[in-house]
Amino acid sequence: MSAQKKTFLLQPFAKEDCLEAGCDEAGRGCLAGPVFAAAVILPPNFAHPLLNDSKKMTKAQRNLLRPIIESLAISWAVALADAAEIDQLNILNASILSMHRAITLLSVKPEHLIIDGNRFKPFSGIPHPCFIKGDSKYASIAAASVLAKTHRDAYMELQALKFPQYGWDRNMGYPTMAHRAAITQWGASPLHRKSFKPLFFSV
Repeated sequence: MSAQKKTFLLQPFAKEDCLEAGCDEAGRGCLAGPVFAAAVILPPNFAHPLLNDSKKMTKAQRNLLRPIIESLAISWAVALADAAEIDQLNILNASILSMHRAITLLSVKPEHLIIDGNRFKPFSGIPHPCFIKGDSKYASIAAASVLAKTHRDAYMELQALKFPQYGWDRNMGYPTMAHRAAITQWGASPLHRKSFKPLFFSV
């Protein structure tokens, strides 16, 4: 299937004739670093042949799309919940918190939200249907997935300069064998999620 055909598999809206924001997060399964979330309101005519669930795109494709989405969106915002908040709230609640923060930062208030996944908490009385694998169904959720992923990756690449022993410029904080081996050798950093400690050394 061509990239062009993939574009038309993404529906532009779940509810037409309103300002609808798609929301997604990145970094839930990491051992270190914040969870990032994005909220994106796309114009009705937005389309791009590469747009898809960010996990199905290459890093180069995501980085190419990021400025396009940011320049053409009606509004977009990215926010995070840090490792301490993840440890305090748990990763699900911290992910929802980061989505709420992103929505709050939008320059215009959305009238409808569409959420990737199956869990969310009400925000300002705005309707918020959830869609499992929504980032491969709706353009605005896919766009949010791209922004959340690229902003988080950029953040972790910067943190890798401060903590080079963990290889975050390569693993972005995910539980690779090399990352776990580095934790065994160097211990946990301030950016590691202490509540994830049982996973640090698991295979």
